[in-house]
Amino acid sequence: MTPASPPSPSPGDVQGIAFTLDGVDELTFARILRDVMHDAAFGRPLQIQAQEPRPGLSARLTVAFRRQDRTRAVAAMQRLKTLLLRHGVQVDSVHVPDAGQSF
Repeated sequence: MTPASPPSPSPGDVQGIAFTLDGVDELTFARILRDVMHDAAFGRPLQIQAQEPRPGLSARLTVAFRRQDRTRAVAAMQRLKTLLLRHGVQVDSVHVPDAGQSF
């Protein structure tokens, strides 16, 4: 008998809080990402998706989560704002989905 694998989330079950970071250079982005990856606030069941800065594209960080983890994701969002301020980064936009909105 093989152990049952955890159920895959349905497409509407996953949400994300997206941060757009205009003007962040690669070194600053790497430092921010290092801090995020070592901070328990961003651990499972949350997931961090990162888009590094490129010419013509702003850096972007997204806290992805399942609907049942929304409260934890909002707390992680507040923690991310604090980390960004520590690095002197101003958040240009944050998109927080409605409770019923999917990612």
